[in-house]
Amino acid sequence: MRAELTSGQVDMTQTTDNGNTVELRLTFLSAKANVRAALASVMSGIGAMKLCDDDKSTVELVLAEVLNNVAEHAYREEGGGIIELHLRQAGQGLICRVLDNGAAMPSSTLPAGYPPNPNRPRELQPEGGFGWFLIRKLTSDLAYFRRQDRNILSFQIAVGQAVLSN
Repeated sequence: MRAELTSGQVDMTQTTDNGNTVELRLTFLSAKANVRAALASVMSGIGAMKLCDDDKSTVELVLAEVLNNVAEHAYREEGGGIIELHLRQAGQGLICRVLDNGAAMPSSTLPAGYPPNPNRPRELQPEGGFGWFLIRKLTSDLAYFRRQDRNILSFQIAVGQAVLSN
């Protein structure tokens, strides 16, 4: 199945009948409106998986944090950088891979991601910076590397899924 996205393309592969393959690939420009459109495409594209509302929310939250970080930090909100998102259903998880040609992670390392300090008044909490805490808490097998001026981030989101058979 092929569908147009505002600034890129969407490839969707669904193989059920015991093949258990659900795959979604998106390519889009890094403008914030395109990130929102990509998230909407993902949420409709994973319809071949029978996910509970909590799992859908987790997938959307993690992908929103990751993709917004790419747009904001790797491409410095310039809007013209290409982001590739690959999602593949596997067992009880969703394997995710995000590729971009933006700036590398500082020190080529993933941020630690700290939770908010519950003893600090809300008005003194730093703005932002908790996204990596959420990403680390909600994913497994989180890995980052840079190859030939290309950032590659991969992770798995555990979901209690069952593939629908057509």
